[in-house]
Amino acid sequence: QVQLVESGGGLVQAGGSLRVSCEVSGVTFNINIIAWYRQAPGKQRELVASISSRGTTNYGDSGKGRFTISRGSAKNTVYLEMNSLKPEDTAVYYCNAVIFGNSLWGQGTQVTVSS
Repeated sequence: QVQLVESGGGLVQAGGSLRVSCEVSGVTFNINIIAWYRQAPGKQRELVASISSRGTTNYGDSGKGRFTISRGSAKNTVYLEMNSLKPEDTAVYYCNAVIFGNSLWGQGTQVTVSS
């Protein structure tokens, strides 16, 4: 069974940094694209960044400039490094992978940035 598990969220002060991780288990091949989305209260879920199995990255407006997505050495592990965090970055951050046409989501990890 395929599972996406996020970790690393928490409370951080404005201007601080945080790294969240996504591990996809139950898959024996390299997933083509793994992405991070976020959803703030009362707002739609939005793309933060995605990365291909070859390392090609794509950033949504919310992730440009301060966030960096990368692949870990373990298969299908992806990190999102977030720097210069702002209170408006407060959201639940979700990992997403499309496998055989199915869009799969993790349970999310809460990131809270205090002012």
